[in-house]
Amino acid sequence: MINALLNKIQHLGAATICSFRRLGRASIFLLEVMLSCVSMLTRPALLVKQLYSVGVQTLIIIVVAGLFVGMVMALQSYYALVDFGAEDSVGVMVALSLLRELGPVVTALLFAGRAGSALTAEIGLMKATEQLSGMEMMAVNPMQRIVAPRFLAGFIAMPLLATIFSAVGIIGAYLVAVQMLGLDSGSFWSQPQNKVDLYLDLYNGIIKSLVFGFVATWIAVFEGYDCIPTSEGLGQATTRTVVHSSLAILFLDFILTALMFAK
Repeated sequence: MINALLNKIQHLGAATICSFRRLGRASIFLLEVMLSCVSMLTRPALLVKQLYSVGVQTLIIIVVAGLFVGMVMALQSYYALVDFGAEDSVGVMVALSLLRELGPVVTALLFAGRAGSALTAEIGLMKATEQLSGMEMMAVNPMQRIVAPRFLAGFIAMPLLATIFSAVGIIGAYLVAVQMLGLDSGSFWSQPQNKVDLYLDLYNGIIKSLVFGFVATWIAVFEGYDCIPTSEGLGQATTRTVVHSSLAILFLDFILTALMFAK
């Protein structure tokens, strides 16, 4: 009985030490990547290529998801507000929800699932096929050539995708609220213009998306670079990317919301 308990404590301690060791490696890795990002000033073509891969190819799922999220929010808001005679506030309710919360968070989760997993798989496959080692043998720094462009592209693309998500969501809400439910178009657009604050709502949403993009891309490129160079290790790294990114995004969302809207 005592030996079994001691074994469990030993395994727990070993897992904790291993987690802190990985966190240390990830922190050193992040520092190296940020220093390597300086090289993008002289090689913008690498960044543009990754912006297309990470941002443009993720755009379709962002647009479709934003449209339907906005439409669903308009329906839910209308049915909740119509009993109080406040159905004209559907527009401002949808706009505030998207700009403050749903836009950055849902975009980040979709980004982690699509672009983050793709980054991990791509870098992990390069490691498994020894392409990264081959670059080092040819005196080419993989951090500058492979990792830094992808990291910087994810950081730049994330707030742009979040903005598009929120804009498309508001358009979807307009289609449902005005075209389907018959609300006044002028009231739908005027209330958000009067109630949405540039700093408290729009800027805070952009700050959230920048933080989410930074963390999600960091996790994605680190998991790919640090994965075990086998098919099983690559699959585990891709799974860890999605899970860890999603948990980190939700945790950081709570922290940022508490800091931004604290009185």
